[in-house]
Amino acid sequence: MVDESPERADILRDVLRRAGYEVTASLSSPLALLKTIDELQPDVIVIDTDSPSRDVLEHLVVMTQHTPRPVVMFASDDAPETIREAVRAGVSAYVVDGLDTRRIKAIVDAAVAGFEELQGVRAQLAEANLRLSERKLIERAKGLIMKSRGLGEDQAFAFMRKSAMDRSLKLAELAQRIVDAAELIGGA
Repeated sequence: MVDESPERADILRDVLRRAGYEVTASLSSPLALLKTIDELQPDVIVIDTDSPSRDVLEHLVVMTQHTPRPVVMFASDDAPETIREAVRAGVSAYVVDGLDTRRIKAIVDAAVAGFEELQGVRAQLAEANLRLSERKLIERAKGLIMKSRGLGEDQAFAFMRKSAMDRSLKLAELAQRIVDAAELIGGA
């Protein structure tokens, strides 16, 4: 939990505890945020602020890149650009003017669910990009085999598949070796 105001921090900590959450740290400044996240590995980050400072947003960007976590931000600033910047920095839920104690649990739960859904989509995208890059690599290696051995496309692919099986390699691993070897001898 990060809150520059000690009075607000006490209220928020109490509300979170009553909602069933364990507050593992309460910071008055974002400067120790990354270190604290690394040490405590919290499930959720809660930030209460008038308006998110550049420091807070920069720390969130770094955290999102290295150890992504759901982030709930309570703020008074309702400017659309501020909200966009906060979301770009990794905020899962940006709540304006409202530390309504009755809604805290629902807000945090919704932020966690949205974060988990987004992480799933990111994982799927990363997997699709990996498959695409592997496919391109395999096509490049197949072209090299076709050229060097005078084979057609189907024969070159069958040759690569058998070679990969004989060497207990994935097809993409064999393709990488073929491309690397061709580049080493100047044939690619």
